[in-house]
Amino acid sequence: MKIDFVVNSLASGGAERVLVILADHFKVKGHEVSIITFNEPDVWQPGKDIKRIRLHHGKIKNHMVRSLKNLAHYYYSKKNRPDVLISFMIHTNLIGTIISKLYGIKLIASEHNNHLEETDFIGKITRKYAYRYSNALTVLTSFDKDFYEQRNVNTFVMPNPCSFDVFKEKSRDRNKTILAVGSLNRYHHKGFDNLIRLIGPILANYPHWKLKIVGGGEEGTQYLKNLVKKENLEDKVIFEGFSNEVSKIMRDSEIYIMTSRFEGLPMVLLEAMSQGMACISYDCISGPSEIITHNVNGILVEDQNMELMSIELDKLIKNPKKRIELARQGIKSLDRYNIETIYSKYLEIFEAL
Repeated sequence: MKIDFVVNSLASGGAERVLVILADHFKVKGHEVSIITFNEPDVWQPGKDIKRIRLHHGKIKNHMVRSLKNLAHYYYSKKNRPDVLISFMIHTNLIGTIISKLYGIKLIASEHNNHLEETDFIGKITRKYAYRYSNALTVLTSFDKDFYEQRNVNTFVMPNPCSFDVFKEKSRDRNKTILAVGSLNRYHHKGFDNLIRLIGPILANYPHWKLKIVGGGEEGTQYLKNLVKKENLEDKVIFEGFSNEVSKIMRDSEIYIMTSRFEGLPMVLLEAMSQGMACISYDCISGPSEIITHNVNGILVEDQNMELMSIELDKLIKNPKKRIELARQGIKSLDRYNIETIYSKYLEIFEAL
């Protein structure tokens, strides 16, 4: 089967990473796979057998119009058209919907945020009108499935695959590190601002523990560093920057903390579990509660309750046996996020189409 993935760029976001993982796996399974982008950068690199199509040209200033024109021109030739087009992210989903109707291509649109997340006018139009014209829409949680099905959209729950191999730990010898990962320019979304505000009193009580934040973004990094300075935490908070070795950092760290104000299905939680970390997260809308069963394979804290997060984090630091048990149960709960499981779900959609 000929499958094209289309996305704005292969920037350092979680959705873009999922796309590359899926494209590589579909290729391994014998499909003819291409990745189409409209802009730089190329942070995530697919395998060498994946065809890369960069439709980055043109002088049209409006991004949507330029991207739509370039894709329409590319698919004008019948030999370029796929059996299935899989679009990623809300703006690209609108482009994919228009092009698929123009040329009679089967489209699977892929949403990677929950439907309550704020979006612009284009996003609102896409959610309210365009998705019903796709052949299928994949969402990350049942929370979103119910919403779109009420709007006559053919909707499937498609979790993110866990991209890391499970770390088999012979003995636990980790740094006393509390880890958070994400784009620092999205510090409000990820709640990194509140994380820095709540972490000070905790780290003051445990001088051997540090907070490490992994992620790129110059503007966000500067903002958060200023906040760290204001909170007098410069010797307690480590800014790692963007890293291609997140799995190694996770294997060396004890606790993964997620303070997001909202999520889709946070891939990073799955990755942290796969590397044997004890995970604690706000029960934000949506995602963490689909992954974590409270006090079984992680800790769920009432959404944005900073006082309760401080209490629960303090308990985890004090209790190494609890951390080990949460980590063990976390690894056991990952089967439904296996790439083979996700691939099988896509095959079911293909057959339905």
